[in-house]
Amino acid sequence: MDVGDVAVGARSGRDEGEERPDDAVESKVDEDGVEAQSHRSFWKELPLLIGIALLLALLIKTFLVQAFSIPSDSMQDTLQRGDRVLVDKLTPWFGSEPERGEVVVFHDPANWLSGEPTPEPNLAQQILSKIGLMPDAAEKDLIKRTIAIGGDTVECKKGGPVVVNGKPLDEPYIYPGNTPCDDAPFGPLKVPEGKIWVMGDHRQNSQDSRYHMQDSTGGFVPVDKVVGRAVVIAWPVTRWSTLPIPDTFDQPGIGNQAAATALGLGASGLAPVGLGPAALGLVGAVPLVMWRRRRLTGGRTDG
Repeated sequence: MDVGDVAVGARSGRDEGEERPDDAVESKVDEDGVEAQSHRSFWKELPLLIGIALLLALLIKTFLVQAFSIPSDSMQDTLQRGDRVLVDKLTPWFGSEPERGEVVVFHDPANWLSGEPTPEPNLAQQILSKIGLMPDAAEKDLIKRTIAIGGDTVECKKGGPVVVNGKPLDEPYIYPGNTPCDDAPFGPLKVPEGKIWVMGDHRQNSQDSRYHMQDSTGGFVPVDKVVGRAVVIAWPVTRWSTLPIPDTFDQPGIGNQAAATALGLGASGLAPVGLGPAALGLVGAVPLVMWRRRRLTGGRTDG
C-alpha cells in the first residue's frame, strides 16, 4: 500500500461537498445576520410605505374618487341614512358636466344647510377624512338627483309629473307614497347655462331646488359647485349597488331644449304661455284662407 495515498485519504475524511462543523457554525451566523438585517430593513421602509400609501390616498381623494356619508333621508329609497357612496371626481376634470338623472354631490350653493348641526369628528376621523377614507364632517355638501341642466325648461304642477322640455318623467325612484311635487309645485322655469335643477328622491322630505327659489341662486346649483357624480353605494356591503341613470331620462326628445321655446309653450307642451310667431301666423292665416276660398267658390257658382 502506498503511504502517500493513505495520508491523502485520511486528510480528506469526507466528500468535497460535505460541510465541516466549523463551516456550519459560520454559515448559521451569516444566515442569522441576514435575517436580522431583513427585519431592520422592513422597519426602516415601513414609514416610507405608509407615506406613499397616504399620498396615493390623498391624490385619489383629490382627483379620482371620494367617499361620502349620507346624513339624511332626503334621497330615500335610493340612498339610506348612513350609506357610504363613492363619488367620481375624475370626469369633471375633463370638462364633463352633470347629466339629467345623475345623483350628484355638490357644495352648499347658498347656505341651504344653514342651521344644520355640524358633527365634531375625533382625531382618527380627522386623519381618515384628510386622506379620503372617511367623509369630512366639516364640509357642507349635499346630494340630490339632477333633474334638468342648463338650457332645459322644467316644471311640475300639483297632481302632475315633473316635465322636462315637454317630456313627463316616469320616476319609479321616488319614495313610496310621495308625489312628484304636490308639496311644492313650480315652473315652468328655464335653467340658466352653467346651472342644474336638483330634487331629492324623497320629495316630501327634501329641501331641494324647489325650496330655494328665493335664494341668490334662484334654486339652481352652479355646475362649478358640483363635486362629482355618485356612482356606487359602497357601504354597507348588504346595500352594495351602482347608481345608474334612470331610463326616463333617455326618452326620445327630452334633450330638445328648443322645442318649448320655439312653440311658445310651457314645459309640459300642453299649457300655452304665449304663442310664438309661427303659431300666430298659422292661427291668423287659417280664417283668411277659408274666407278667400268661400268667395272664390261662391263667385264661380253664381256665374
